[in-house]
Amino acid sequence: MDSNTNEIICDCFPFFKIYKDGRVERYIVTQPVPAGLDPVSGVRCKDLVVSQDVKARIFVPQGITRGEKLPLIVHFHGGAFSTGSAFDNITQKAVIPFVKQGNSIVVSIDYRLAPEHPLPIAHQDSWVGLQWVATHANGEGPEPWLNENADLGNVFLSGESAGANIAHYVAVQAGVTKLVGLKIKGMLIIHPYFGSREPSEHELYKYVAPASAGFEDDPIANPAADPNLSRIPCERVMVLVAEKDGLRSRGEDYHETLAKSGWAGDVELFETKGEDHCFHVFSDSHNAGVLIQKMVDFIKGDM
Repeated sequence: MDSNTNEIICDCFPFFKIYKDGRVERYIVTQPVPAGLDPVSGVRCKDLVVSQDVKARIFVPQGITRGEKLPLIVHFHGGAFSTGSAFDNITQKAVIPFVKQGNSIVVSIDYRLAPEHPLPIAHQDSWVGLQWVATHANGEGPEPWLNENADLGNVFLSGESAGANIAHYVAVQAGVTKLVGLKIKGMLIIHPYFGSREPSEHELYKYVAPASAGFEDDPIANPAADPNLSRIPCERVMVLVAEKDGLRSRGEDYHETLAKSGWAGDVELFETKGEDHCFHVFSDSHNAGVLIQKMVDFIKGDM
């Protein structure tokens, strides 16, 4: 066997490493969760085909009746654009509170992962996913659960970490293109990953987004560089950060940038003291409960 087979050319711990022969090995392997009924929460889910490259999972609350219209949350999972899926235990942990406590429907978009599919493929896939959701206006789309029960006049975008970055991106696209078929009321930007000036993050981004102009000049990594930032179509945005999160400053920067962009909506910053990045999907602590309730109240309009 060629000794080069096991030569590592990039070790982007804790996400992935790339071998000289092109193989990608991920450090983080999430656990798949089969579609169906969650016996603990009573939430039901099933898997959807959006396009040849894009899949999704839809979650609905227990006891929903035919014709009952509920808020719709379009969710984008985190994982540094390179790990995770809409079908794993982390996504289930992230979205079930929206469904159960928020009495909402969630569609989580499963985008292709870097580095095999470098950015902006994840963003483009996610935009395809939101456009597909919009085809269900007037009950005319391919998915019956959306046709029968989703209120497309009451839509929220949500994402944690890299998913928050993607949620922002698709919101901008919806505003620029004047996407019809749904009305985005609000957006939850949870512990967002908009890059970092740390050398290790630059190394990661070099492989995740090899065509990028860099953190400061790339609108995907730095919303302040996006001339269309103020065209986000929603009325409300909540930016959530954690005190011990190394990416906290980027979330704070996003809040300040959006507030000063000329965008006409209301943006709120909520900080959780004593916690780290995306702690709420790994913990059932008191702080996790407070954070989840804050997000549920945002969806319900009880801010």
